[in-house]
Amino acid sequence: MIDRYRWYELVLIYAGILLTLIFLLAPFLEAFMVSLRPLELIFRIPYRFFTDDMSFDAYAAMWSSVPGLPLYIFNSFFIAVSVTVLALACIIPAAYAVSRFTFFGRDAILAAFLGINMIGAAVLIIPLYKLMLSAGLLNTYLAMIIPGAAFSVPTGIFLMRSYFLRIPRELEEAAYVDGAGRLYTLWRVILPVSLPGIMVVAITTFIAAYAQQFLFALTFNAVDAYNPLPMGLYQFFGRERVLWNELMAASLTGILPVLLVYLFLQRHIVAGLTSGAVKE
Repeated sequence: MIDRYRWYELVLIYAGILLTLIFLLAPFLEAFMVSLRPLELIFRIPYRFFTDDMSFDAYAAMWSSVPGLPLYIFNSFFIAVSVTVLALACIIPAAYAVSRFTFFGRDAILAAFLGINMIGAAVLIIPLYKLMLSAGLLNTYLAMIIPGAAFSVPTGIFLMRSYFLRIPRELEEAAYVDGAGRLYTLWRVILPVSLPGIMVVAITTFIAAYAQQFLFALTFNAVDAYNPLPMGLYQFFGRERVLWNELMAASLTGILPVLLVYLFLQRHIVAGLTSGAVKE
């Protein structure tokens, strides 16, 4: 039986949780408050958190300040979904191979993947530009989708591999006895059992792809119709002033797709992680 926490332990636990929430939510709360203030009163002194002049005018004005904002939000969502699908198509078979097969160089490959995780995209931006140029992919969606998926694969392989290792081999052996092949077993037996792990990898890949589009779009794309949301937000920075209230309003509006996807899939992840692969 687990001992109950003492009162001072509960105080420390809840204080730590509260402090963490403050650090995580304070930037979003301040961004929301800035979006409600008139532009000329954002930097007033003395600073006041609540004022009488707050309104939602910036949420209406941002669409006219950047007319292409709906298209930019759609582009970000489309690129993030495409990156997630392409990355999963590479992650699942690769993670299954390194978790189930023993072959020459497997450990070296895993070490290489770990090393790639430590390299930022900015370090490889010039070689990537040359590759996109030689492949004729500049100024297309693929110029942002392919690099985004490539940088998501190493992390996804490590996450998915650890989940595959927890799946009992008896499930595969039972399928082999019934005459199933390797690919059929992966598709019909392993993937349904590993669905919670796949959803975890999909969510992390989607969020990373949605948030890290600025560098690839700035370098590989010059067509406004293909620009994702970060490039659209960049247009709120004028030569003489920055529309901070509309920028914050557009930023909060732009993260809604990610928030909705996460909230929708979170229930399935929690339910899946509590179920076992086999009954004892």
